[in-house]
Amino acid sequence: MPESATANNQTTLKPPSKTPMTGVVLLALMAGVWVAGGIDRGLAQVSEGAGAIDGARIIAADSEPENWLAHGRTYDEQRFSPLDQITDDNVQDLGLAWSYETGTTRGLEASPIVVDGTLYTTGTWGIVQALNAATGEELWEYDPEVPGEWARYGCCDVVNRGVAVWKGRVYVASFDGRLIALDAGTGNEIWQVNTIDRSKPYTITGAPRIIKDKIIIGNGGAELGVRGYVSAYDVDSGELVWRFYTVPGNPDKPFEHPELVMAAETWKGGKWWEIGGGGTAWDSMAYDADLNMLYVGVGNGSPWTRHIRSPGGGDNLFLSSIIALNPDTGRLIWHYQTTPGDNWDYTATQHIILADMEIDGEPRKVLMQAPKNGFFYVLDRETGELLRADKYVTVTWASHVDMQTGRPVENEELNYDKTTQFILPSANGGHNWQPMAYNPETGLVYIPAQEVAGIYNLSEEWKERGTFTESPGWWNLGLDWGKYVETINALPELPVNSGYLKAWDPVAGQERWVVEHTDFWNGGVLTTSGNLVFQGTGDGRFVAYAADSGQILWEAPVLTGIIAPPVTYMVDGEQYIAIMAGWGGVGVPSGDARTSAAARYGNDGRLLTFKLGAKGRLPVLTALDTTIPEQPDVNISADALAEGGVLYMNYCGLCHGALVVSGGVLPDLRRMSPGVHDQFYDIVLDGLLKDNGMASFGDLLSREDAEKIYGYIVTRATQDRAAALETEN
Repeated sequence: MPESATANNQTTLKPPSKTPMTGVVLLALMAGVWVAGGIDRGLAQVSEGAGAIDGARIIAADSEPENWLAHGRTYDEQRFSPLDQITDDNVQDLGLAWSYETGTTRGLEASPIVVDGTLYTTGTWGIVQALNAATGEELWEYDPEVPGEWARYGCCDVVNRGVAVWKGRVYVASFDGRLIALDAGTGNEIWQVNTIDRSKPYTITGAPRIIKDKIIIGNGGAELGVRGYVSAYDVDSGELVWRFYTVPGNPDKPFEHPELVMAAETWKGGKWWEIGGGGTAWDSMAYDADLNMLYVGVGNGSPWTRHIRSPGGGDNLFLSSIIALNPDTGRLIWHYQTTPGDNWDYTATQHIILADMEIDGEPRKVLMQAPKNGFFYVLDRETGELLRADKYVTVTWASHVDMQTGRPVENEELNYDKTTQFILPSANGGHNWQPMAYNPETGLVYIPAQEVAGIYNLSEEWKERGTFTESPGWWNLGLDWGKYVETINALPELPVNSGYLKAWDPVAGQERWVVEHTDFWNGGVLTTSGNLVFQGTGDGRFVAYAADSGQILWEAPVLTGIIAPPVTYMVDGEQYIAIMAGWGGVGVPSGDARTSAAARYGNDGRLLTFKLGAKGRLPVLTALDTTIPEQPDVNISADALAEGGVLYMNYCGLCHGALVVSGGVLPDLRRMSPGVHDQFYDIVLDGLLKDNGMASFGDLLSREDAEKIYGYIVTRATQDRAAALETEN
C-alpha cells in the first residue's frame, strides 16, 4: 500500500443492487463497507469498441475534432474546438436537433464526453447516461443510488460535472464519495471504491481526469470541516496509487508525505485539524503531457476565517493554491498561492487553462486562471513563475499583486476581525466554477464573470470569548452567517449583483469586450474556430456571440436556467452544439427570483442539442403561479421572531434563500402546501423527506428552534403576501 493510503480511507466496495436502499444497507455504506450482493464477474468484460479513448487520442485530439474526448476536450482544458461548419455567418440557422429529458429539477453542470457517435453525460448525484449523439436515443443509464440525506453535506447542490472515458470504460464519482467504473457499451458496473472517510461530510461533484491509466479525483466539503486531498486510482483495479493531502493534519502525528512538513510551518496557532482545515480540490485540473505535470486548483480553508483557523498568522499552504504534481508519484513540483492566508473563501479551484503564447517578447508555456479573488493570473507552467496578475472584476480586498513577491497587497482597512465589512469579490467570487474558454485564433479568454456583494462579519463568540463552537456535519465558517440580513440592513446600500461574459486579453491584462447579463449566475463557455462563443444564462437563454467583437449572433429562448458549459462535436458530417440545461449550484440562494428562469418557469432538466437547419421545437413552458397562499396564524414574540430569522439563515437560507425568497430550484417556503405546514416538524426534525434530499436537522435544532424557524417563515410569507396584494390593488 502506498505511504499515503490508509485502511480507513481505502475500502473496495462491491456494487449496489438496483433496489431502493434499506436502513441496513445505508448503515453499512456509511461505515465504509458495502454488504449488498456480490459482483457478477462476467460484467468485468469491456464491451468491444465502445469508449476506446486513451492518452494518445486525447493528446492528438485536434486530429479528430469531431469528438469531445476529455473534460475540456483536450488535456490543456482550453474548451476551444477547431470545428468550423457552424460560423458567425450561418449560426443564425441553428435549430434544435434533439432534446433529452433528465427527469431532474436540480443543477446540471456536466460537460458531456463524445466519442465515436456516443455521448456520455451525468445528471444529479452522479447518475450517468449514454446517448446516441446524433439522435438523443438513450443507450443506457446508471444510478449510483446515493442516499438522499447525503444532500445535507453539499455546500452547493447535488451536482456532478461529468465522466471520464478510457479504454472501454466510463468512470464517474458519486456525490457521496465513491469512484465507479462502468462498461462503456452497457453501463454495467465493473468496480467501485470508497474515496473518503464516511464518518465525515465529504462530497464529490467534480469530473475525474485520467492520465497514464490513473484516475485523478478530489473532493468537496471544506465548509463542513473536512481535510482536502487529491487521489490517483488504478483504472483496472480501483486501487489507490497515491494521495496528496493539500493541508497538514495533526502536527503531533507523522505527516503522510514530506511536502506537509513545509506546509505545516505556515499554519500558526489554533487546532485546524480538529475541524478539517479545508483545502478541498473539488474541480479544476489540467495536464501537460510534454512536461508530465498535473495542475490542480485547491480550495478554501475551514473555517473560512483565518482568525479562528490559524490565529497566529501564516499563509496556510496549500489553501487557495495552484499545485503542480508529478502524476506518476503524486509528489509536488511547484506551487503558487493566489490568496495567502485566505480569509474570504477565495478558492483557486476555478478553471485552469494551458496555452503557449508570447509574453514580453518571449515564447512561454503558460497556465491561466481567474480564481474567485478577482485577479486573472498568468503563470509559467514549467516553473510556477508569476507573469501577469490583473483585476478582471472589481476588487477591494487587495490593491494589487506585487510582481516581485507574487503576493497580493491586502487592504488592511477592510480587515473584518473587529468590524463587519463589505468586500468585493464576495465568497461567490469574481468567477466561480463555470469554465471559461481560450480561443488561440483571437488570443482571448472568455470568462463567465460576476460581481456580487460580500458581507464578512467575524463570529461574535470568537470576538467576545476567543472560542469557536463547532457544528459537526454542518457549515463551520467562523462568521455570524445567521445575522446576514441584519448585517446588510446596517450597512450602506449595496450594489446590485451583476453577471458578465468578458473577453479577456491575457497578455495585455485587460478586457476587450464585455456583455452584461440579466442574472449574475450564468453558464460556462465554449469557443470555436467559427469565430463563435457560446454561453447559457440564468434567465433561460442559450446565446452565440462573435468571438472577436461580442456581437450577439443567435439566441434560443430555452426558458430553463443554464450553468453548464456547452460542448461541440460532429456526427456523419454535421456539427452539433450540446448543452445541459438546469439551474443550480451555490449561486441559487442569492439568485433574483424576478430574473431567474427557474423561479419563473420551473427547472426541469434537459440536454439540448442544436445543428444547422434543424427544425425541432423547444419545450413550451408556461409561467408558474407564484402567488403566496394565505398563511396560518402564528403566535410568536418579537424576540422569538428575531431568533427564528437567525436560525433560518444558519440552517435553511443556504438552500431556500435569504428572507425565505427562493431562487427557484428548491422549494419557496412561503408557498408551503397545507400538508407541508402540518408535517413541518416531521420534515425538519425527523427527516420525513430525507430520501428527497431534505435530511433531518434534529441533531442541530431543538423543537423550540424549529418552532421559531416556522414562525419566521410564516411571518415572512404573510408580509410578502400582503405586499403583493397591495401592489395588485
